[in-house]
Amino acid sequence: MIQIQGNTYEVVEDVRNGWSEEAFKERYSDILNKYDYIVGDWGYEQLRLKGFFDNKHRKSSADAKIGFLHEYLYEYCNFGCAYFVVKKVKEPKELKEYKEENSAPEEVSSEEKNSEQEA
Repeated sequence: MIQIQGNTYEVVEDVRNGWSEEAFKERYSDILNKYDYIVGDWGYEQLRLKGFFDNKHRKSSADAKIGFLHEYLYEYCNFGCAYFVVKKVKEPKELKEYKEENSAPEEVSSEEKNSEQEA
């Protein structure tokens, strides 16, 4: 698991040792935040990142969905290149609720404390 810009990702595919956490962090851009998957492929010792949506995403075109991955690799990547796929991990609802419930309470001013005690 890797965290970057408030998102958590897990490596779901690593072909020919393409995964490099350091290179991923260096090349990551906030434009990639909206995607469910990010594919990184290597060509001429440069890492290129491309975002894809989940296949269930209704508003995206077919070539922007992860199901298009093999066509993308065939058409746009060097033959036999090293590549990886990371998937955005959604925070479980229970964990999110727990964090919200157990976050530090807001400070209450002394005036608010006095008005609560008088009531």
